[in-house]
Amino acid sequence: MPQPPAQVTAAEISRIAGVTRATVSNWRRRHDDFPAPSGGTDSSPLYNLVDVQKWLGARGHASTADPAEELRTTLRLHPGGGGTTGALLPLALATAQRTPEERTSLAGLSDAELVACADRAVADLAELVPGAEAVHFAAHDVDVLRALLRCVQDDASGEAALAVLAERELEDSAASGTYRTPVQLADLVARLAPGPYAQVLDPACGSGSLLSAAARRGAKVLYGQDSVPVQAQRSAVSLLLAAPEADITVRAGDSLRADAFGGVTVDTVLCNPPYGDRDWGHDELAYDARWAYGVPPRAESELAWVQHALSHLVPGGHAVLLLPPATASRASGRRVRMELVRSGALRAVVALPPGAAAPFHVGLQIWVLRRPEPAGPAHTSVLFVDTSEAAGAGGDTATGGSTRTGGTASGTRTGRTPLNWTALTETALTQWSAFAKDPDAYADEPGTARAVPVVDLLDDVVDLSPARHVRASRTDIAPAELAREADEVRRRLVAGAKSLGRVAGYDDWSAAGPAPRVWRTATASDLSRGGALTLLRTAPDSKGSAGAAPVTAVLTGLDIARGTAPSGDPSGLRADGAPAIAAGDVLVRAVAGGSGAMARVADDADSGALLGHQVHLFRPDPARLDPWFLAGFLGAEENIASASTGSTVLHVSPGRLRVPLLPLEEQRRYGEAFRRVHALRTEAARATALAEETARLLVGGLTGGGLVPSAPAAADSGAAAESA
Repeated sequence: MPQPPAQVTAAEISRIAGVTRATVSNWRRRHDDFPAPSGGTDSSPLYNLVDVQKWLGARGHASTADPAEELRTTLRLHPGGGGTTGALLPLALATAQRTPEERTSLAGLSDAELVACADRAVADLAELVPGAEAVHFAAHDVDVLRALLRCVQDDASGEAALAVLAERELEDSAASGTYRTPVQLADLVARLAPGPYAQVLDPACGSGSLLSAAARRGAKVLYGQDSVPVQAQRSAVSLLLAAPEADITVRAGDSLRADAFGGVTVDTVLCNPPYGDRDWGHDELAYDARWAYGVPPRAESELAWVQHALSHLVPGGHAVLLLPPATASRASGRRVRMELVRSGALRAVVALPPGAAAPFHVGLQIWVLRRPEPAGPAHTSVLFVDTSEAAGAGGDTATGGSTRTGGTASGTRTGRTPLNWTALTETALTQWSAFAKDPDAYADEPGTARAVPVVDLLDDVVDLSPARHVRASRTDIAPAELAREADEVRRRLVAGAKSLGRVAGYDDWSAAGPAPRVWRTATASDLSRGGALTLLRTAPDSKGSAGAAPVTAVLTGLDIARGTAPSGDPSGLRADGAPAIAAGDVLVRAVAGGSGAMARVADDADSGALLGHQVHLFRPDPARLDPWFLAGFLGAEENIASASTGSTVLHVSPGRLRVPLLPLEEQRRYGEAFRRVHALRTEAARATALAEETARLLVGGLTGGGLVPSAPAAADSGAAAESA
């Protein structure tokens, strides 16, 4: 049966052609020969892909499409649907392993030759990639095969192709139930396992993040298993590309019900298992030999994974698992937790702040376990670490870093403050290393870490939540130190209030007249085409291995909203994919909503920082546009609303933002006004944060006994007595 013609939206045309959506709209209006809609609705028309490609080719746009975007579009239109992506994963590996000359030669093959070559390449990987033996291509796959080849030719690492192929089957969302472990967290998990280690198992390997982290630490033998076949495929492909010298074995299947590595023992197990799975096999596995610490209740699948990990360790080997916080305290798991503690298998629990990994609203925990050795030393304590304060404090976070007006705000994380992964990792590793070296000599750090005697944990609850055990009481702080801290914050608050009063004194404005002023405006896209400004954004696929790793900070949307210095983590960006910010650039948040400023002008403190993914950069020609004038109008509420699209999340389309056309001298008057308003907003936010911190310290000190109200002065006492 003939396939229906492929259709694309206007947004997809813009990505194919490498232009903005506004440009496609202009083409539709200005060119009578632009292809007519072949489907869809008046508000969302669809266009015949072949007609669009011919039209673009006639105007020299056919070659401007990003290869990754071309692959994405070709996959969506492919008659094989989502099942094609799993078949292409091993082919992406085979293509990336070829030399540039061989890939060029492949591009010159006929359609039939290309299909045959693809079949042979995948067949050669049958022993390495799960499911590769069942992959066969046909004539209707030619378009997607060529798109994949072009994508790998553009990015020889294969990472761009893997990212596109994983989008449909491995979408990081609650709908699919699969989440990729962030690189920073994967590295922390791998480093918490004492090294050096040679053999590593991940029984729920997903896309291979933890095994890749182990390979970066020198692991030479990697075992992985995942119940989702396409996850296992991607894990195998990713590992073979990232660690070609390692001995890699990845299998598809349910590790709890059908362990592919039964009888295999390793020195390290790393795992981020599924959470809250009530159908993990409780009934059929009730008498399984792995449950040495007690049969996991039906609601405690996480404790089944813990014992599965321990069963694969050699005596003295370590397992590090990422688990939900409820595992530490649910009543149903009390008996298993008790045995893990009593036996000395549980060595440490590290609490992470919300936002460290999906689900982002939950603060997950890292459990460090060690398989007891026969006649080995008895462990009499368990380490508990809470990294929340470290993750929100430090110079590269929005709340803990210096504000753009010279002060410091509270170190407490609120909202969606970027995590300080450097401080978080250092805190966890420093405390664990000191404890592992000599548990008996370990010194607690109030509010951050504490070694709790086993006997104190074996109560009726066996609650292993770090917050319960490391919570700092004001009684742990010397009264003099507490008073000094409170006085220091209060003095900063007084200074901040005075600064706020100064900037609030600006009143250099007047009524425009009987009616509001009306301007002639132009869109940012029009100004860009005219050379008045340049629009820049960080490349969507800038997360990869190519390019030098940046060492500078990244400016985020939250930095703009809170008026703080660049605070983003640069480890997720390539220096060649993210523009460097210069003083005078205008920075606009790419997602509307929330409190705080939408735009600001970069100053010397921002200069050199990299542009974050959720920020638009407008670089004005100072001879034609005043930066603060531009920032004020670009960030205006009505302007942002009219240029935003979406329902739940509003994404700002930078080219649609409008700017009044005014003489430069008049722009500068508006610019000075906008600069003063920005200073007012920044100082107000700073004073509010300091007021909250001062109140928190005073209330905690007074209720904890570290602070006492001062005795009334003698004159005041006499007056009070006389009044009485």
